[in-house]
Amino acid sequence: MASYDVIIIGAGPGGYVAAIRCAQLGLKTAVVEGRETLGGTCLNVGCIPSKAMLHASHMLHEAEHNFAKMGLKGKSPSVDWKQMQAYKDETVEGNTKGIEFLFKKNKIDWLKGWGSIPEAGKVKVGDEVHEAKNIVIATGSEAASLPGVEVDEQTVVTSTGALTLAKIPKTMVVIGAGVIGLELGSVYSRLGTQVTVVEYLDAITPGMDAEVQKSFQRILTKQGLSFIMGAAVSGVETAKGKAKITYKLRKDDSEHQLDADCVLVSTGRKPFTDGLGLSDLGIEVSKRGQIQTDGHWQTNVKGIYAIGDAIDGPMLAHKAEDEGMAVAEVLAGKHGHVNYAVIPGVIYTHPEVANVGKTEQQLKEEGVDYKVGKFSFMGNARAKAMFQGEGFVKILADKQTDRILGAHTIGPMAGDLIHEICVAMEFGASAQDLALTCHAHPTVSEAVREAALACGDGPIHA
Repeated sequence: MASYDVIIIGAGPGGYVAAIRCAQLGLKTAVVEGRETLGGTCLNVGCIPSKAMLHASHMLHEAEHNFAKMGLKGKSPSVDWKQMQAYKDETVEGNTKGIEFLFKKNKIDWLKGWGSIPEAGKVKVGDEVHEAKNIVIATGSEAASLPGVEVDEQTVVTSTGALTLAKIPKTMVVIGAGVIGLELGSVYSRLGTQVTVVEYLDAITPGMDAEVQKSFQRILTKQGLSFIMGAAVSGVETAKGKAKITYKLRKDDSEHQLDADCVLVSTGRKPFTDGLGLSDLGIEVSKRGQIQTDGHWQTNVKGIYAIGDAIDGPMLAHKAEDEGMAVAEVLAGKHGHVNYAVIPGVIYTHPEVANVGKTEQQLKEEGVDYKVGKFSFMGNARAKAMFQGEGFVKILADKQTDRILGAHTIGPMAGDLIHEICVAMEFGASAQDLALTCHAHPTVSEAVREAALACGDGPIHA
């Protein structure tokens, strides 16, 4: 029976990052993972393969719509679906092998198999029981199901099946207008699929800034996606590789049907903790299945910790990574810290959408006296040169102190631009601090400075 300072269950972004940091801090570390490859959902069937597909489909869009404008003449490329899948798989393989290398480099043991916790201080993998001073649960999440909708990962798919379809469907219905649905929906739309998004609420990307929601939906509609809002899906029937979707409109309770070659169920995710033995251990879990932890990510059972999608908070890979590093610091006797107020969110469509901090709606509800600085990418020379002038940067700052409270952007490289504002918020910066910082010209990041200027005396290029 092997003995460790820490055993981490799950090798996704939270688990593998926690393991590397634990090893760096001198702890004897092992990771339990049942998949054939490391990296969890994110790397194997989530963030990374979907970004490869988003990139490939965007390149096709550029060739079809913008190359000729730049004097790049010739026949638009045709889609070799098999090769595109191979490119996606190679991208995933390169990253999973990279984590294997990091495990070897940091002398982390990979205990292959599915883990359970028979009692505090012990982890069972297969027939073997291993001892650990501390256990970290980093088992991630799985796609949430919908009543009346049976997933077969061929005709009715989750994000996992959507990444490995045998062929590009002619028609697709996406249930849920959240991040996953819109990213994968936009991939297939660019590849020629007629995509219809059915959303229960009256706005896409629930929880995001209302102005961004409206602008984003308008842009996606212009790109060819159709939206049915305020609709509750009651069932999906499949026959001969086709699907019939039944839904009711909330405004009048009228029932409607849609036919599609493929249905993507993207109605959120739920913690994946099956088989761990949480109830036998007496570990407290919320009604939504989230493991309850204290300020140091420890459960109510001493020596057992939990991070990432398995606990409360946004289900984001980078949130799990931050918690992974923080819990490792705690286990090594140091002070682990995560600033939950400064966790960015990004949607990797085209244009990208990114946000950090509070929305206007939240600030109004909290009674905060705030001001808005906004700048359109139409006023940004670099964005216009790339045919990406749609969208804007919006910065929210405290009216009295000028401290940045949040930012919301839709436009080119939004997922990268947001981090300048994250760093500013981490340091408690004011909008003026950003406005006084010299930004290189011509770059799309100038739009961030202009939005900061708009919080004061006004932007230059608007």
